[in-house]
Amino acid sequence: MSENKAKLNRTMTPGQMEMIAIGGTIGSGLFMGATSTIKWTGPSVLLAYAFVGLVLYGVMRALGELIYISPGTGSFADYGSKYIHPIAGYLTKWSNVFQFIIVGISDIIAMSQYLNYWWPELPDWISGLVMIIILTLANLASAKAYGRLEFWFAMIKVVTIITMIILGLLVIVLGFGNHWHPVGISNLWSHGGFFTGGFMGFMFSLSVIAGSYQGIELLGITAGEAESPRHAIVKSVKSVIWRILIFYIGAIFVIVSIYPWDELKAVGSPFVETFTKVGITGAAGIINFVVLTAALSGANSGIYSASRMLFKLSVDGEVPKFFSRLSKRVVPNVAILTISFWIFLGFIINELMSIFSSAAQNIFVIVYSSSVLPGMVPWFIILLSELHFRKQHPEQLQDHPFKMPFYPAYNYFSLIALTVILLFMFFNPDTRVSVSVGVLFLIIMTIIYWIRVRAGKEK
Repeated sequence: MSENKAKLNRTMTPGQMEMIAIGGTIGSGLFMGATSTIKWTGPSVLLAYAFVGLVLYGVMRALGELIYISPGTGSFADYGSKYIHPIAGYLTKWSNVFQFIIVGISDIIAMSQYLNYWWPELPDWISGLVMIIILTLANLASAKAYGRLEFWFAMIKVVTIITMIILGLLVIVLGFGNHWHPVGISNLWSHGGFFTGGFMGFMFSLSVIAGSYQGIELLGITAGEAESPRHAIVKSVKSVIWRILIFYIGAIFVIVSIYPWDELKAVGSPFVETFTKVGITGAAGIINFVVLTAALSGANSGIYSASRMLFKLSVDGEVPKFFSRLSKRVVPNVAILTISFWIFLGFIINELMSIFSSAAQNIFVIVYSSSVLPGMVPWFIILLSELHFRKQHPEQLQDHPFKMPFYPAYNYFSLIALTVILLFMFFNPDTRVSVSVGVLFLIIMTIIYWIRVRAGKEK
């Protein structure tokens, strides 16, 4: 593989990889955006999270099977090029870069707002700049430093969610914080039924939930810097998906059981309200700290992931070679600085737009949402690559200990489900523009690819 020209060190532990995958998926979308998914379909959002989780378990098992054979940085892009077509790998790499730059920008914007909770007079551009510098330095230090930082960011989120689930169950079962009158679970059906949004509402919620799961494929990027990639991948894939499902479904179950789904807008943050309900003073400050670390985690993962894909694009000769330069600490420093600069530039543009136009927030929401389709590209490529890999190399599966279950039915189930989710994004007025922007991005990158290929042939 071309990556031999510039190799990254394998310093990341299995535990760090596991937490990176968890942290990359459980972000501020769960803490602050839970009410937006519940509004579409009511309590049946529990089934929606479970369904998307089941689909993505297929993606992760396919990725695990492939990585076990050939682990490497941005490995799923390699699989696309090798088993499908070079354009599949090209679009996967650029989709990943685009997705995580946009996510990084949104997380920096969120961080500046969270810091205003404690320092309301602090200018947003200063807090944004400080946060980007801290995260850039962590990424420049080493992959191990990034892994360690992400481990603790993820740990804070996980502990908060587990605490919230335990306290919530005490409220539901024993009435703790509710004068010892158990709340029960009647709120799941007593406010308009379980499927309050009907079929269309349920389907519309799937696209929002799919966006909240994005980042789960980070394992396919960290594999190139793992100490023992095969052991780490098997362990991580086996445990990460059910942990994420428990965190999401467990947290949402507690929320929709304690609070009537149609009153959540008045509640504000259900996490804050749950902690307050059981008598934890300063709950708002605690949750603000947690969502700050969630946003830090998202931006941290964004810089790491996008810089590794930019590094890979350079190694593969698809962008200038200087992007694959490695520092003395064996990290792609030029790629890291470039991604950090683009995130900061996007942040500053957003700040300037918000000064001159009240409609800037709506524009940004559209741009941010446009990352959902490019974020799904790696999932499609992973599932298709595994199908082609099986057909082309059956001999490599004879002693393979981590095969994709229910092949090929699981692949087709996940591919069809993801396609249906995308189609309903076009039907939904709230997501039609953003998914169209994602389609436009993919069309532009496809045109650029063919222009490059034609130029290469003419040489």
